[in-house]
Amino acid sequence: MSNYNVVVYKFKMGDVEDPDLYSAAPMLQWEKTEEGKWIMANAVPESVKWQRYPDPVNFGYEYSIRATFSKENYIFWKLKYE
Repeated sequence: MSNYNVVVYKFKMGDVEDPDLYSAAPMLQWEKTEEGKWIMANAVPESVKWQRYPDPVNFGYEYSIRATFSKENYIFWKLKYE
């Protein structure tokens, strides 16, 4: 049985003093969407994680949220949400 680790959401953050603090609002808004709720309920437990990357083009940051799914849940997510 194989698991699939995928990026399920991305967003950009401008050059702010505390980007992790300011990123909390977009992450929470995403988590309240239908897709976000489904991912939080169906991803492998404790596998949903966020990462921050510098965005040198826009002098800010890019955030991505990754989740790990079973094969069945990955196929469902691809068909319904992506």
